[in-house]
Amino acid sequence: MTARPLILLCNDDGYDAPGLLALGAALEAFAEVIVCAPKTNQSAASHALTLHSILRLTQFSERTYAVNGTPADCIYVALHSGTRIVPRRPDLVVSGMNHGPNLGADVTYSGTVAAAREAALRGIPAVAISADVHADLPAAARLGARVAEALWNLGSGSNRPQLASLLNVNVPPGTSAGIRSTRLGSRRYNDEVLFRRDPRGYEYLWIGGSEVHHELTEGTDTAAWEAGFTSVTPLAYDLHAGSEAIDVAQTVVASSLAIDQAKSG
Repeated sequence: MTARPLILLCNDDGYDAPGLLALGAALEAFAEVIVCAPKTNQSAASHALTLHSILRLTQFSERTYAVNGTPADCIYVALHSGTRIVPRRPDLVVSGMNHGPNLGADVTYSGTVAAAREAALRGIPAVAISADVHADLPAAARLGARVAEALWNLGSGSNRPQLASLLNVNVPPGTSAGIRSTRLGSRRYNDEVLFRRDPRGYEYLWIGGSEVHHELTEGTDTAAWEAGFTSVTPLAYDLHAGSEAIDVAQTVVASSLAIDQAKSG
């Protein structure tokens, strides 16, 4: 595995999900691909790591592994198990192809994005790829693979050791009208909690809303989606806020000190 880049492929829908299988086949056109993905669906797992229960690694084929944990668990296990899963440090981590979009604030909850973020935190360039359930699956997989290949080409020279990009790709329904570089937009759900009774009379509940509303501001991933374009959004894993937020934090610190002095005085 030295002539071509080595890609570690993950997702949050499970190691045998149609989107992952389609994307893996497309990536193999230019890379060696090893899968380490959740054994069962882990949608909306975000960046959780399993610290208080055991994990099990299952090998299904020469290059397909599953972990009974979260997407972030899968990347962590693959990168820190010596040569048990990957023969060397991957050149790229690709997560997806998710069954449904990850637009706007979805990136906070998404296990798909979290798997890519875990790699980026370790200094490995990463791409999270999601597609609408009504997208042309083979075409979406080929498009996602082209983005991954382009990111690999960008960092395959002298910039490679310093590059740790994190990209979030979303493919719209049907056939994509093109591809755009975007920023995160606003994707709002009609949030609700449904309370019900099971057959034995005990109460249970479901969270989450069904209807979604998109901001259509030009340049956002949500606007690109509504226009039928694939969006490529760079994400930052440094959560430190900007200068205005720094001013707020400094004011709060000064005020808290003043409150403490007043109470102790």
